Amino acid sequence: MAASVADKRARFRKLHEAGCFIIPNPWDVGSARVLQALGFQALATTSSGFAWSQGGLDNEMSLEGMLAHFAELSAAVDLPINADFENGFGDAPEEVAANVTRALATGVAGLSIEDQAHDAAKSLYDEALAVARIRAARAAIDADGTGAVLVGRAEGRLGDRAPLAAVLDRLVKLAEAGADCLYAPGLRTKDEIAKAVKAVAPKPLNVLVSTPGFSRAELADLGVRRISVGGGLARVAWGAMIKTARALAADGSFEGFAGAATGADMQGLLGS
Repeated sequence: MAASVADKRARFRKLHEAGCFIIPNPWDVGSARVLQALGFQALATTSSGFAWSQGGLDNEMSLEGMLAHFAELSAAVDLPINADFENGFGDAPEEVAANVTRALATGVAGLSIEDQAHDAAKSLYDEALAVARIRAARAAIDADGTGAVLVGRAEGRLGDRAPLAAVLDRLVKLAEAGADCLYAPGLRTKDEIAKAVKAVAPKPLNVLVSTPGFSRAELADLGVRRISVGGGLARVAWGAMIKTARALAADGSFEGFAGAATGADMQGLLGS
């Protein structure tokens, strides 16, 4: 019997209470089912990975397309799905609340809201508006009554646009506004991560890892509760395909197939 939405949300909340788990990011049904077969406890969508799979660009997919993607992945696996909901597809708090309500109807177990706009400059919202947007998302989740997890994202460390102290202060305010889990992509050092863990405690911190460097054990020792990989797995897949296809186009070399998954592997994983 397929897991219910309520069961997925209860399991997802439990995962955030203790320990440190990796929540990888599939970009379609096939990658989601493979990750489930490999034993992960929860999955998160990736706005970039999904956009690339559709021939589009990150932050340029439509709300309707994203909602359909959430529903498709939620129905395809028995694992909790955390939705990368970008900026909530609206600037005003009331827009965010309305769209969060629609996202919850897709069956996701949680969702994240960024503090940057979808304008050309990807401008950060001022603090008061960023906090009001999270408060609105919290109210929408509470009204839904099924316990979905709200992740508050502070984007200021991406491209070093904001000092660490300012980003940590924003994370604290997003936590106070009702975010269950906090997330600041772009934290690069153990010291930055440790400071972020301390700032938001006792609430859990999500850390993005999409390049070599840290291990799960190292991040767990710092107090990190949750690790996501963003578009990292999608970039691995695209990287292998592009490298192999370039060799095919350039000199007809088929050497890139040496590292490919076998048909038996794929049949086994997707049939499990």
